[in-house]
Amino acid sequence: MNSKRPLVFVSAALPSDWVLRLASQFEVITGEDGVRSAAFAACRERIEALVALVTDHVNDALLATTPRLRIVANVAVGVDNIDLAACAKRGVLVTNTPDVLTESTADLAFGLLLAAARRIAEGDRLVRKGGFTGWTPTFMLGTRVHGATLGIVGLGRIGQAVARRARGFRMNVLYTQRTKLSEDIESALGATFVASLDDMLARADAVSIHCPLTAETRHLFSQGRLARMKHGSVLVNTARGPIVDEAALASALANGPLAAAGLDVYEAEPSVHHALLSQQNVVLAPHIGSADRTSREAMAAMAVDNVMRVLGGEPPLSPVESR
Repeated sequence: MNSKRPLVFVSAALPSDWVLRLASQFEVITGEDGVRSAAFAACRERIEALVALVTDHVNDALLATTPRLRIVANVAVGVDNIDLAACAKRGVLVTNTPDVLTESTADLAFGLLLAAARRIAEGDRLVRKGGFTGWTPTFMLGTRVHGATLGIVGLGRIGQAVARRARGFRMNVLYTQRTKLSEDIESALGATFVASLDDMLARADAVSIHCPLTAETRHLFSQGRLARMKHGSVLVNTARGPIVDEAALASALANGPLAAAGLDVYEAEPSVHHALLSQQNVVLAPHIGSADRTSREAMAAMAVDNVMRVLGGEPPLSPVESR
């Protein structure tokens, strides 16, 4: 179909009626398998806006095949799936969806912490297969969350939301990142800055990861670093899978020092390392950090708003600058 209206390619169906809003002003094609689909290949030379998912890899090779592309609206906060420098070089704007998924992701992170530390998912499996034969004083002993020390790697929007939840559990909150936050923010969150990640790991009963995936953070939690964690501690990752070396994590769960882990993201999604699948002391969620309806609809709305503004000659709401 040829149309004089700008063409918007939407990688997959979005919640609510946001695609209909786009279609009221632009030609819209919705794919089922993102930029890997035949639908994308058939129209890529005409695409002016791409509503992308975290599963879409937007690199220089793809950009070379989309000469009319003006904006990549990523339906996510993280943009590690997009070559920002290549987009900047070609004059393609990149946007993301910050803020709107902060609380839902923090909810899941804290839920994973509770589920892993108190062996909730493991207990559920046991009951379902008929393994619960009655209460005893030593049955299903887990790790205490209330009053424990929580280390947060990256105290940005989501990390701060997790810290607020931790205050309700009277946890001692430590955090590490490149830059120390203001004393006002630290005081409001009850959080203490630790300059060294290794120092924080040695003190934390539980660690929650909330940093972006970059060249520096890929396998940040390596075999050596996991070995430095406190004996009996819990690791939670709702950020990006490759931040954790899954093979090393499986070893740390089987042999120590970790007691448990809760994961929502994986190195090679949707695949999960085989050694993790067989271990009872890891809770595995299918990348549902932002998967409450309100958050997902808000993410779709922001991506659509960014597209409509850029194609309408206005600046986007949430631009991402090249690093």
